[in-house]
Parts: sequence; C-alpha cells; structure tokens
Amino acid sequence: MTYPQTLDYLYSKLPMFTRIGAVAFKKDLHNTLAMCQELGNPQHKFKTIHVAGTNGKGSTSHMLAAILQQAGYKTGLYTSPHLKDFRERIRVNGKMVSKRFVTNFVEQQKAIIESLQPSFFEVTVAMAFSCFAEEKVDIAIIEVGLGGRLDSTNIITPEVSVITNISLDHTNMLGNTLKEIAFEKAGIIKPGIPAVIGEHHPETDPVFIQKAAETGSPLFFAEDELTLSSIRNSKTYLITSILNPTGTLLKDLHLDLTGAYQLKNILTVIQTVQLLKKLHYAISDEALFKALRNVKKITGLQGRWQILSQSPLIIADTGHNIAGITEVLQNIRNTPHQQLHMVIGMVKDKDINGVLSLLPKDAVYYFTQPDLERALPAEELASQAGQHGLKGKTFKIIKEALSHAKAAALPGDLIFVGGSTFVVAEVI
Repeated sequence: MTYPQTLDYLYSKLPMFTRIGAVAFKKDLHNTLAMCQELGNPQHKFKTIHVAGTNGKGSTSHMLAAILQQAGYKTGLYTSPHLKDFRERIRVNGKMVSKRFVTNFVEQQKAIIESLQPSFFEVTVAMAFSCFAEEKVDIAIIEVGLGGRLDSTNIITPEVSVITNISLDHTNMLGNTLKEIAFEKAGIIKPGIPAVIGEHHPETDPVFIQKAAETGSPLFFAEDELTLSSIRNSKTYLITSILNPTGTLLKDLHLDLTGAYQLKNILTVIQTVQLLKKLHYAISDEALFKALRNVKKITGLQGRWQILSQSPLIIADTGHNIAGITEVLQNIRNTPHQQLHMVIGMVKDKDINGVLSLLPKDAVYYFTQPDLERALPAEELASQAGQHGLKGKTFKIIKEALSHAKAAALPGDLIFVGGSTFVVAEVI
C-alpha cells in the first residue's frame, strides 16, 4: 500500500477513540502484548520514562524529550493524539517516523492485525515500540493515551513513572471521582521504580501513597521537593527560577512554552531530571537550559498556548476539560487585550456544561465543530452555551468561524481558538 492507503486502512479498519469515542477503548493489555510478542517484545530493548496525567502530560513529555536529546541521548517520543500528521505520534530526536516505516510496519503486521482486530491505538503503540527498538534509542518518553493501568503503553518497565495531575476527564471510562481516576493513573507505578507526582490533592494523595507502598516505589511529590521563584514573562519566554531546600537550583530558566500552566509542569520535569541524574544520566545545566528554551523547535510540539498570528492576535490551546480551560482562562486574563473573541468547538463526551459555565459572558463567540463523529454539533453547543449567557454565531466549518472572527476583530482584540484538541488541529 502507499502511505495514504496505509493511513486510510488504519483509520477505517481499526476502532479509533478520537473518531468514535469510548467504544474504541480496549480495557485490557492482551492485544498490545500479543502484537509486541510477535515483534520480539521491542518494548524491552530500550529504556523509558512513562508519563500519565489528566492535563500536562504532553507538555511534560516533550520537555523531558528535549532535555534528554539536548544532553546527547538518542531519544524516542511517543505521544497522542496528533494534530496535523499521524507521524507526530512517533519521533526520534525530534524527527517524525518515516512514511516508509509506517507502510512497512502495517504491511508486515497485517495478518496479526486482521487476526486480533486491535484498536488504532494498540497498533500505534506497537509501531512506536518497534520503531524505537529498530532505531536503538537510548531512552524513550512514552505518554499514556488514556488512564494508565489498562492503557496500551503500560507494558513497559520505565526508569521513572511520572503522573502530572488528576482532574475529572473521561469519567465514562476512568471513574466519576478523583480517587477512582487516580487509581487508574497509579497503575503505571511499577515495583521498585521511582514515581514523581506533579501535584498534591487531598483526594488523590492517599491513592498514590498506598500504591507506592504496595510496589515498594520511592515516591516524590514535585512540589514538596522544589519551589518556584522570580516568575515573569517576556514576549517570548516564561521565566522562573527553581529552588530546592538548600537554595537556588536553577536560576532564570527560560521556557518557550509560555502558558501559565507550564509552571506546574516544570516542577514535575525538573524533579524527574533530578531522579535521572541519580540514575547516572549525564544531564548538564547547560543542556537543560538550552532544551527548555527550544522545546518547540527540538520536538515539534504545537497547540500549547500557541500564537498563530500577531495582527490580529490569535492564540490556540488544546485545553479541553474543566482544569485545562481554567488554566486557559488564566492565560487569557494575563494577555493584554480589548475585546475577546472565542472560536470554540467541543466533542460530545466531555463535561460540556462544566466548561461552558467557566467561560466569560462578555466574549464574542463563534461556535463550531471539528470534523469527526464525536463532535458536538455547533448548533447544540450554541444552545447549551446560551443557557450560560454566552452569545454568538454558529459555523459548521472551523476555518469559516475563524475567518469571521478575524473580520470582526479590531486592533488590540484577542482571538482564542480551542475547546478541543481537534479544533486546534484543524486551525493549525
């Protein structure tokens, strides 16, 4: 098959969560284990860091990958979903997997794919592990797709397990309480392997403490080990110093990921780096500083408080649940502007009313919908938004919504694009 034919086969043949939602989620590891066994268990042939969490796991994964790559390690990075190109999911030293590798992998594994009927995600995980083994990476950052305990990525034994934070999302699959969701995320903590938890929360802390005790895993809450100081913004960077109990650990780190929520992620990242150093990874301060100034360039990360245009000012962000939107709104408040224009679309299986209840009533709204089956129709979104006092026009095509926002925006206004990863993907 050609590369486009291969992608069409993957998208049409296999159950795909981004397209159809919960029915594509396989609640066991059988298919991934079976596929990887056919491949000679590639997941055992390289070292890994496993990253879970409700929000921030993508940014954290990319920052860690940038740091390790800058330190001289051949670094794999597996993330999901992709925004523009399927191959964004699998990178080695920032470079996307080749089209030839994708087509060859699917061709060679077609028999087992037809036999097992795995999900789209299960196939891409096996593909990533196969790629990293073939490329002989020194280490790979593996981002959990959904949850942790039963996620397809959870067949690795990492150097460090990382859980960024816990908030309510995917409740139809992971549980209706923070404690239940934390139990699923804690499933990535492995016997004797150190674990970093990004944030304290009274409901989730006992879950992680109990799991770490059961597995004999050293447990580190990042905000107990490190604190932030001298936080400020330049036009290009978010700047902060990192303190430990003995004084300044890192002075004036410049982050090219400038959303305010990165201040939470950076503590998780630096605590993980501290543990890697104890495991004899050679990561100099020089490499760390350079990496964090250039995460987007090194790894290709997009969609995190990303400025798409300066005139008018257009910013996109993939935050899509209550916790993510709360952080987005803080960023908006921190960004000088006159009128706020919001191009927003959502998918059906999110806490739509919870998100809408947070949005500012004085913004001008352009309700739209991403091009996939899970999308909430723009008219339904506008109707629910109206119950929260949010007013605007509806557009079935995202680019039309953005075009109308651009036409309406005056100098000094801010256009925000978001509500769903898939809305941002179409705009980018």
